[in-house]
Amino acid sequence: MDDRNTMESILLEVKGVCDLYMHGTIESATPDVHCAFDSALQDALCMQNEIYEKMQSRGWYQTSSAQPQQIEQTRQQYAGK
Repeated sequence: MDDRNTMESILLEVKGVCDLYMHGTIESATPDVHCAFDSALQDALCMQNEIYEKMQSRGWYQTSSAQPQQIEQTRQQYAGK
């Protein structure tokens, strides 16, 4: 497995962890449990961002900007709901 595949795999795992921590935060029954999950979520989000930035700097994670026309079409689509 090369570096790019390794980073992609790690990023997917961290995204999954973020999802689990978010749901743990939302569903927590006590303030202490909520705080523990929220703290873990924030740490995982920072880790995810660091991985993303490293991948993007190497050209391994390409993003594109939405065109103004696409944004307006989407806004209009959901404005009536």
